[in-house]
Amino acid sequence: MKGFPLVAIAATILLFTSCAEKEVEKEKETTFAVTSPIQIDTTIYKEYVAQIHSANHIELRSQEKGYLQKIFVDEGQMVKKGQLMFKLMPAIYEAEVGKAKAELNFTEIEYKNTKKLADENVVSANELAMAKAKLDKAKAELQLAQTHLGFTEIRAPFDGNMDKFHTLLGSLIEEGEQLTSLSDNSKMWVYFNVAESEYLDYIQKVQSKNQQKVLLKMANKAIFETIGYVETIEADFNNETGNIAFRAAFQNPKGILRHGETGTVMMPLKLKNAILVPQKSTFDVLDKKYVYLVDANGVIRSSEITVAQEIPHFYILASGLKSTDKILLEGLGKVKNNEKIKFNFVSLKKELAEIRNIHAE
Repeated sequence: MKGFPLVAIAATILLFTSCAEKEVEKEKETTFAVTSPIQIDTTIYKEYVAQIHSANHIELRSQEKGYLQKIFVDEGQMVKKGQLMFKLMPAIYEAEVGKAKAELNFTEIEYKNTKKLADENVVSANELAMAKAKLDKAKAELQLAQTHLGFTEIRAPFDGNMDKFHTLLGSLIEEGEQLTSLSDNSKMWVYFNVAESEYLDYIQKVQSKNQQKVLLKMANKAIFETIGYVETIEADFNNETGNIAFRAAFQNPKGILRHGETGTVMMPLKLKNAILVPQKSTFDVLDKKYVYLVDANGVIRSSEITVAQEIPHFYILASGLKSTDKILLEGLGKVKNNEKIKFNFVSLKKELAEIRNIHAE
């Protein structure tokens, strides 16, 4: 029984020690990090849904009627200018060439005889002229027959990528029937629609001698490796949508982009004295964003902000804060509106350096 007081004293000491530790821990927990928004000149990107087209994309069609005798290429193949791609059965056209050659030989003989007689004043100058006209006609008909024969061979008009076949070997091809498509993907045209108000801002800010640089975000969200330039703007607005079409050009040396792809054009917009806040210092209520403002006495209150653009880890604000305001940086879930807190001010110099590095890349 004599050991009981010692046990009680020890337990009491442990209890007070535990309480003291909890008080210290609580003291640490209630000291929050507070910071001020960053105010810098920065660049945001306005995004536009875009359609990607080859600068040179054509449909290859037959210029003659006939059976498709040979196919020398395959779907998706890269072909060179002048490369033989398709051949129609040439028998009829070869016969027409042979006939035209025979007719030309006959008229040449006839012309030579007539000229000899004209030189001897046996026939008139008009008869010689008629013989010359028949000779010229025979030459033209031979040239026409040779042209038709040449049309039985379909060759690539430029370097490019083949599309799918629209007809199969042995098919009867009609004149003008499509065989395939060919795309030169070395340069791509990217079309996107701009609202009237944004068009007016663009025209007033961009000098005509300086082409506007743009980026292209591909369907997998990756940024295309080559910078593009706005080349042309269509003449008329679409009365139904109020938009006007822009065309940007991108060099495509690795052939990554293909005709018919979609993407997003990112047009840079420079902002002076923009206000930036860390994303982790904001919270959502319904569809609006807020921060906790901290006054000189440490009292916090929620304040609505309007976001203009999102960049990695930061929001660029359209309205809601000044650079001199103090906001709660972390621990938003541990406080309540109008609560008084203890805080330490934290600078965002490191984060500012990161932002500048992002825009320097």
